Amino acid sequence: MATTDRQATTLALAHALSAAERGLPVIPLSRTKLPALRSPHRGTTDPAGVPCHGECGRFGHGVHDASTDPARIRALFAAAPRATGYGIACGRPPHHLIGVDLDTKSGTDSSAALRELALRHLFTIPATVVVLTPSGGRHLWLSGPPDVVVPNSAGRLAPGIDIRGAGGYLVGPGSRTAHGTYTTAPGTEHLAPAACPPALLRLLLPPPRAHHPTPPSTGGHGQGLVQFVLAAHEGQRNTRLFWAACRAYEDGIGPALADSLADAAVSTGLSAHEARATIASAARMTSRRPGLRHPRPRSPRPEHRKSRMPHRNKVPTMALTRVALASGRSVDLSELRMSSTGGGPLEGYPCKNLNDRRIACSARPSRPSPAPRCI
Repeated sequence: MATTDRQATTLALAHALSAAERGLPVIPLSRTKLPALRSPHRGTTDPAGVPCHGECGRFGHGVHDASTDPARIRALFAAAPRATGYGIACGRPPHHLIGVDLDTKSGTDSSAALRELALRHLFTIPATVVVLTPSGGRHLWLSGPPDVVVPNSAGRLAPGIDIRGAGGYLVGPGSRTAHGTYTTAPGTEHLAPAACPPALLRLLLPPPRAHHPTPPSTGGHGQGLVQFVLAAHEGQRNTRLFWAACRAYEDGIGPALADSLADAAVSTGLSAHEARATIASAARMTSRRPGLRHPRPRSPRPEHRKSRMPHRNKVPTMALTRVALASGRSVDLSELRMSSTGGGPLEGYPCKNLNDRRIACSARPSRPSPAPRCI
């Protein structure tokens, strides 16, 4: 097993030295495709909070250890006896390599997605180096301009398409990993990385964030609110804009700062209409807060609007004088009282008390008027 590891390390070193002759800076990788040398700063914290990129002079800084110097490459592999592959640093001169990783693990057809992008944005992928991965994917090597920094991304261009730019690396052909060996596609091993098409390069770069000067009248506080909006990420852009607009209107600089806040929000991805609507909502919200607007006094309700009619469930006060039975016969109140002792004129009638609906009453109101009848 040790002999096999030494052979793999020797073979990886040979491939790495060959790549370095073509101007590609390399580092040793393990079978897991990670840098084979561990960081010398693990377990320690820099008081200044500045990460070391190799300034300490020791190995173990990942892609920052990459070099084209044969002596340094041999020293790197000597310090990593278990290395079975090598990585090629992207974004470094002279090629400023850009790697387009067409992955197959996500279950999507990344090659078809790249062709669709090429048709939509009118570019073609030139003949260039293509590296085949053990999982069936492909790495396309492209060369970028020296004054442009292409960031790393995963799935941002399209599902299944990852980009390796500055600070990233590609696994070099000839590397052995736990899943297999990386190889160069037939007919591309003699090619140099082709220049990245301008249309594709524009897609790889993040949208530029324009500088939004703050009106002088708003002062430093207004500039801070604009920067707060500019720092918003997806999912918090609307919330940050609304908060900043509320603070601006509360401090009396809302009208002067509205345009700058809207431009900042648009640069983060919001539409102009949505940004203006959010700022207008903040203006309305702050104008309705207590102390900023006095409520309109309400006039007292006029007396004539009060109802003079008694509640429908209340029985008007009246003096009972006669009672008419359901049969049509009427009796005096004195006779009605007599019925409570038994006998009298109510005997034999199916009415038990004055609440019985079968008894009708005639009443004399307190003022002269026709006597109402209640059924």
